[in-house]
Amino acid sequence: MSVRIHPTAIIDKRAELDSSVEVGPYAVIGAGVSIGARTHIGSHAVLSGPMRIGSDNRIFAHAALGAISQDKTAKDDDPTSVVIGDGNTIREFVTIQRGTMKEFDIKRGQTRLGDRNWIMNYCHIAHDCQIGSDTVFANNASLAGHVQIGDWVVLGGYTLVYQFCRIGAHAFTAFSAGVAGDVPPFVMVQGNPAEPRAINKEGLRRRQFDPADVAAIEDAYKLIYRSGKLIADIRREMEPLAEANKQVGLMLEFLLGAKRPLAR
Repeated sequence: MSVRIHPTAIIDKRAELDSSVEVGPYAVIGAGVSIGARTHIGSHAVLSGPMRIGSDNRIFAHAALGAISQDKTAKDDDPTSVVIGDGNTIREFVTIQRGTMKEFDIKRGQTRLGDRNWIMNYCHIAHDCQIGSDTVFANNASLAGHVQIGDWVVLGGYTLVYQFCRIGAHAFTAFSAGVAGDVPPFVMVQGNPAEPRAINKEGLRRRQFDPADVAAIEDAYKLIYRSGKLIADIRREMEPLAEANKQVGLMLEFLLGAKRPLAR
């Protein structure tokens, strides 16, 4: 099958498109962009390289992906890029920008988006962010640079995440949350600045978590947020809980990897 490209689209000869890719009217695809099978590019989308986009993605109108980052140290010829996995939905006016050289030894200058993510209108993913899979970013959720988002995270509309923060797997942010610290796996936060409210029980129920695991997660949450203990003491007390339960182990691993304070 030939590449299905609208005649008004502009595609650089150095871009690489699978034969099943569809490109809508007035889309612009630059040099160094690679697009996998069955991906659809909407009208007026602008894709800049270097960028690798996997298979079965749907990128809607006016998305701007792969541009140089809004970091004053970034240069056009930096060996940085955007890497997007498979099966993602990226809606209108989403912006995802290239990495920087600041953590090139760790992240290879890449801004990364995993698989099956659902990114709604006007979301912004800044330089060097690392996004897992199966996440949902509601309208206008925005990440500053170097943010890490785990699998199955849900960001409520207008959520703002400060640079270098981490949000662990299965966490949830409420509408208009201002996240200025790390959010452990399974935790729900609300407000600006965002504060923990509970564990994400509804999300865990929908994903069919074992009730025993949910109970163990809740016990760990109470230890972290309601015991009033120092974080060093909390880590020590979580060790036997983590040995007994894999999910609590993920929470402890997250705490041990902290570079910023917890949202508390």
